[in-house]
Amino acid sequence: MAHCGGCRFFLVALRTVCGPARTRPPRLQPASRSRTIVTSPSSSSLEPLSAGSRKAQGQPGKGELISPSSGLAQRNLSAVAVSLTAQYRPHCRYDFLDLGEVEENMQKALSCKGLRRFIVEPSLARVVTDHLAGDIDDGKAVIFECNPGPGVLTRSLLNCGAQRVVALESDKAFLPDLQALESRLEGQLEVVHCDFFKLDPIGHGSMKPPAMYSEKLFTDLGISEVPWTAGIPVKVIGMFSQRNERNMLWKLVYALFERISIFRYGRVELIMFLSEKEFTKLVARPGDNRSYQALSALWQMACEIQLLHKEPWSSFVTTSKHGGMAIPRSTLPNDHLCLVRMTPREDFFTSTITPGNAGTLVMMVKQCLAKRKGRLVERLDSWSPGSGTKVLGQMGLFEDVLTGQVYPEEYKQLFGLMEQSEEFTQSWLYEEILENTKNTGCI
Repeated sequence: MAHCGGCRFFLVALRTVCGPARTRPPRLQPASRSRTIVTSPSSSSLEPLSAGSRKAQGQPGKGELISPSSGLAQRNLSAVAVSLTAQYRPHCRYDFLDLGEVEENMQKALSCKGLRRFIVEPSLARVVTDHLAGDIDDGKAVIFECNPGPGVLTRSLLNCGAQRVVALESDKAFLPDLQALESRLEGQLEVVHCDFFKLDPIGHGSMKPPAMYSEKLFTDLGISEVPWTAGIPVKVIGMFSQRNERNMLWKLVYALFERISIFRYGRVELIMFLSEKEFTKLVARPGDNRSYQALSALWQMACEIQLLHKEPWSSFVTTSKHGGMAIPRSTLPNDHLCLVRMTPREDFFTSTITPGNAGTLVMMVKQCLAKRKGRLVERLDSWSPGSGTKVLGQMGLFEDVLTGQVYPEEYKQLFGLMEQSEEFTQSWLYEEILENTKNTGCI
């Protein structure tokens, strides 16, 4: 059968735009049921805290907006190209994956018997990916999604153009659907039976999924170590477990300070849903004795912290053996889950603060802030008698300053001075840390 030159030109143009075709025509994304989502129009960021001020940081840039008419034209064009040949091709952002109906996603989520929360509404998944548009467009980092469950957010990330998503799912019940999605794509999604929150457990020996060593995970994925001052190699997206939220924050902050586990591979960024109660503590200012704690100072010292979005608990599906939403009671505001970005600071490690001694810095801050109304000079003198006044004078702090009034960067400066002082490096504080650093990860 003869072909005119115009037809051959049209076919070449289509293949150039969309690449080799795949076997299955893309499904247009169905209109989801309307609902009201409480969004936060403003975002707050936490720059290095100092006695002076805190610098506000703007919301990350959004992805390029596409008009409905042009988007439809591109999808129709892609559909024509797919029908021309039976070849397999990568997913692109104009071939929208179906995010499913809320009821269907909810039924899948409810198959989980443990205490977990899931995103089941496509509209909420799109709110999350809207805040991650800049991360996705950058395309340089691998995205780890923790416990995707029904995969609503997974498909939304792919729809937005994510080039490499690694789904770390701990529950075997969700693996078949995720693996079926993986098989339809060309390397953009990798599914691993793994629990991110059980990476690198204490002890050695054989390891069975979903528990796993981070070294095996990164090696299997072909992700190599990069210098700390290089870019972000991995972005971890997910939701902290209600059951061990605080303990996980402690485990991660120890790993960050000592550059072990996932942080051995570089400045891994966390973009996680956190309870409003824990977020309030995480960003608390010195002087707020109710919320400002050691965990606050350590995370603020090591990371830039930014609130991306606040969402009511009711927007998520909660599963547990006993049923119900099980919202933790708190004396602090706790009506939402907060989507929080925690980016390790490029300049965190210095000539005096290294992965080798940062565990001592963690213990120093913990001991200082155990009693936030105690005088800092007394704590310093307990480690090296008579040295407290001298060190505070070097920092320009008054002798009556309380431990709960000291900013995170001031604790970092204090530790640097202690590292350069023979009196402190020979004190019992350092001896205790050297003997038993690894067993102080949780309080």
